[in-house]
Amino acid sequence: MSKKTYTAEQIIVHLREVEVLCSQGKTVAEAARQIGVTEQTYYRWRKQYGGMNSSDAKRLKELEKENARLKKLVADLSLDNAILKDVAEGKF
Repeated sequence: MSKKTYTAEQIIVHLREVEVLCSQGKTVAEAARQIGVTEQTYYRWRKQYGGMNSSDAKRLKELEKENARLKKLVADLSLDNAILKDVAEGKF
């Protein structure tokens, strides 16, 4: 079985589809299979994207990207700081 990568918007649409199918009397397992994912994947998605709409998901993605960029900057500055301390103390 090939692994597919879904965008946050696609995941939210799939979650809504499962909700509709469950309201029509299908079990969660049947509904998850109908949209093409496992039950475990459905629960993981629901935990992460449960109450979101598409704009919330886009904002989350932007914040994650910005957070990764800031973490990289902090790591670079920490390394530069450590190097400067070593040079100042004469440990080179």
